[in-house]
Amino acid sequence: MLIYSGAINFLTGIVECIGAMVPDRHPRKMLRFMRGQKHLSRHVRDTFRKDPARPTVWVHAASFGEYSVARPIITELKRRGMQIVVTFFSPSGYEALEHSHPHVDYLYYLPLDTRRNARNFLDTVRPDKAVFIVSEYWFNYLSLLGERGVDTYLVSAKVTKKSIFFRWYGKLYRRCLDTYRHIFVIDEESKANLESLGCRSVSVTGNPLFDNALQKARTPWTDAVIGRFADGGDVFIAGSIHDETDLRLVTELANRHTDTKFLFVPHEIGEKSTSAIAEAMQGRVLAYSACGPDTDFTGVQGLVIDHVGSLAYIYRYARWAYVGGGFTRRYLHSLIEATVYGLPVSFGPETGRKITPVQIAGLGIGRIVRDIDELDSWFTSLKHDPARMAAIAQEAKAYVQSNAGSTDEIVNKILVSD
Repeated sequence: MLIYSGAINFLTGIVECIGAMVPDRHPRKMLRFMRGQKHLSRHVRDTFRKDPARPTVWVHAASFGEYSVARPIITELKRRGMQIVVTFFSPSGYEALEHSHPHVDYLYYLPLDTRRNARNFLDTVRPDKAVFIVSEYWFNYLSLLGERGVDTYLVSAKVTKKSIFFRWYGKLYRRCLDTYRHIFVIDEESKANLESLGCRSVSVTGNPLFDNALQKARTPWTDAVIGRFADGGDVFIAGSIHDETDLRLVTELANRHTDTKFLFVPHEIGEKSTSAIAEAMQGRVLAYSACGPDTDFTGVQGLVIDHVGSLAYIYRYARWAYVGGGFTRRYLHSLIEATVYGLPVSFGPETGRKITPVQIAGLGIGRIVRDIDELDSWFTSLKHDPARMAAIAQEAKAYVQSNAGSTDEIVNKILVSD
């Protein structure tokens, strides 16, 4: 505990010193995070107003990826009359919702997990319930929530024998588990592992990501620029390009198939990503921000989406997908967002703790690829096989439907009367 507190306090000192000097919208995520922490506790205190007529539910997600799990739960909680406070640790989540968050009453960065910050935040927000998403174990926040008798939940947890709880240094994190009133896990293995640690209030509810993907797929959404670029043709989408390996694979695939249009969606938005794609494709690309509904796309093979928050909707314009992050451990992006539209999906081999990549590959909906030749072989085999494409689309949509429905079960448990 002393080591943890010392490390957090040291980090807080660094953040406070550097954050004050960082300009708005700095291209580096870490520096944007530091700026977001500047005077954060004061900002929460000055802006938050508790609604005495509605119970307050605080939902914390690390980043935008975890928010995809939380979104259907937040939507349902809001529908049932809750006041919703959402916090993020990463700029990827906060910035995506900063200007539009219709189901969220208050949006903040999470103040760093010092005892003082946690106390100040909870004194201000005074949540009636707290919900943490996937793998958030902030000791001071959880301890104070427990001391104050606030029912706290962990949603969509995946716990393996390699998890930190089973390490020799995992005692502090095992103590965090004791503060959760209930833990919702995505598979039986996680439940068994948690029960071996003494956790008894655990249930297997599946993954709300499926509900989130279905909600977005059913939401009417069009984009004039992307629609004009696609122009009714076949489009390959490279979603959440995470590193140089992702970029090299998808641009080389585009160079081998110049008759196919490509949508590129970098994980990190910025001039660096756009320039790298343009260079790899000899300039046959445009950035979305430089286009309008009347842009002439003659001779343009690729469109780089240089804004955040729309990827799950953009997949509807494509016929095939590559999802990035599979060459960077633990960062493989959501495959469900593509699968819900019936797209065959390819991805790198680093699937981490995720279940869906294994299931999708096993069903033949998707393919793990390790190099450009495997990616090219997969794409080429599907490109001229409409019967196989139709079969994959049917299988993919059935897979998503069969895994949907966890949101109501989770929300009902969270709101149950004591």
